[in-house]
Parts: sequence; C-alpha cells; structure tokens
Amino acid sequence: MTGLVGACGISVLCNLLRVYLFVEAQSIADSKDDIKTKSSHGGLIQKLQFWILTVILGFVGSRVASLVVLEFCLRAVSSRLTAPSDKLGDSLLQLLVQCQFSLGCAFNCSLHFLHEGAPQAWLSLLLAAGLSWLLASQCSRLWHHVKAMYPIHSTQRYCGVCIGLLTTGTSILPFLCSALILTFSVASIAAISSINQHFLSTTEALRFWTPLTICYTLLIIYMNDEQHRQPGGQALLNMVIVRLGGLLVLMLTVGRWADVLHILVCFIGEAACLLPAQDLLDSAFKDVADVSRRSVMKTENQRRQKKVD
Repeated sequence: MTGLVGACGISVLCNLLRVYLFVEAQSIADSKDDIKTKSSHGGLIQKLQFWILTVILGFVGSRVASLVVLEFCLRAVSSRLTAPSDKLGDSLLQLLVQCQFSLGCAFNCSLHFLHEGAPQAWLSLLLAAGLSWLLASQCSRLWHHVKAMYPIHSTQRYCGVCIGLLTTGTSILPFLCSALILTFSVASIAAISSINQHFLSTTEALRFWTPLTICYTLLIIYMNDEQHRQPGGQALLNMVIVRLGGLLVLMLTVGRWADVLHILVCFIGEAACLLPAQDLLDSAFKDVADVSRRSVMKTENQRRQKKVD
C-alpha cells in the first residue's frame, strides 16, 4: 500500500509540473509547438513507470527510505543556499524534478511512522491508497485535457478549467513548493525517529550520524557547485550516481546487507523517475531561459525609454 501511495504522489507531482510548464510555454508564441512536442508522453510508458515505482517503493525498507529523505532535505537546503540569486528559479525547478523518488520515499517512511503499532493500520493504508489513486487520476486527466485542448480553450474562453489555468496557472508552482515543504517536514521527523529506533545507545547513534552528516554535507556542496557550472539533464543523472554511490559506501561501512540491497534498488527507482522526465528537464531549462530573456528585454526597453525621455 505504501508503494502505491508513493507512486501516486510522484504521478501528481509530474502531471502538475507538466501542466505548469505547458501553460507557461503558451505565453511565449515561438515555443508553443516545441514544448507541446517535448511534453507528449505515451500512456504505456506512464503506466509502466507507475507500476515499477509502486513495486520499488513497496520493497524499499523504511530505514533506507528515511536516509533518502534526509539526504534530499540536506541537498535542497544546500542548493537553495548556494544557488546564485539570478538562478533561483532554475534551481527550484530542478529540485522539483529531482525530488520524485525522494517524495515517494517520504510517503513511505511517513506512513510507516504514523501507522506503527496501530491495530487497524491496513484500513488507514487502504483509505490513503484510494484517495491517492483518485487524486492521481484527476491530475492525469487534467494534464491530458490541457495538452490537447488548452491552446484552443484559452483563446475561445469557454472552458472553465482552461480559463482558471489562464488566470491562476502561475500559482501551481508555489502550491507545489508549499505542499512539498510540508510533506518533507513531516517525513524528516518520521525519518529521524525511524532511524534512531535501530540504535541501542547514544554513542551508537552518534557513530552513525556524524560521518553521514559531514560526508554528505561536503559531497552535496561540491555537487551543487558542479551542477551550477554545468547545468543539464546529464549533470542530474551524474549527481544521482554520485550521491547514491556515497550512500552505498556508507551503508557498506555502518549499515546492514539489507540496506545495501535496498540502496541498489533505489538506483532503479531514481532511473525510473528521471529518465521518463527528460521532457520536464528540457522544458524547465527552456522556461528559465525564456524568463531570463524576457527580463533582459524589459530592462533594455526601460533603458531606451529613459534615454528618450
């Protein structure tokens, strides 16, 4: 059940991101056809990705899921602190695309923490899975409707959904950010509690947390600097290999063999999230470039106006 909830959460995030980027692209006349072509995804690929993530998230244990969540939280904070002020939007969109598998793990460890010891936990999990499935289905229908009909409905103004996106579509990104902040805040508390249950003493806990925190802080700062120098989809895939490889080495040192196996499965989960999301990465980079271009043009127009005055 936890794997199904996590996969539904990832589906909701991806579909809403596609809706946001598509609506933003429609405001730029010269990129409509390009974005629409890049955003087209086969239904078979989406379904295959969904069920692969359901199985993987159901298999990954709460301990490794907790580590993935804490690693992403540390990476997100570091990215926001080290990103140049003129590239905050770029960094934010990249984080939203990168957090897919971490979001699934966040639901995994949160549900494990909230239902631990509950006498009727299966009923709550069944309800959560049903609601998640309903929400994911509605977001998928919204994306397919927008992709097919938004260019027509937004100009003719007779579809309530498209008119709403036309007027308030820019609020999707702040909404996603707020929802993810809340989700990862709860998941961080659950992750720390879940990991500390495996330690018999404070000394053993410090022995685990100290190298984890120091090594990952230095590693993430280095990776963020490299990503700012060489942005792109290939850099994100390299970043996944490096950070999960570092976590694998750490688990080989202080973890268990089951944790090592679960981290190896996480490689497949990250690949299942990022490889089909190349259209999101390309659209995100193009969206940031278009915003920067419009701001430069606006500044130049203001300077010309001042010279004329």
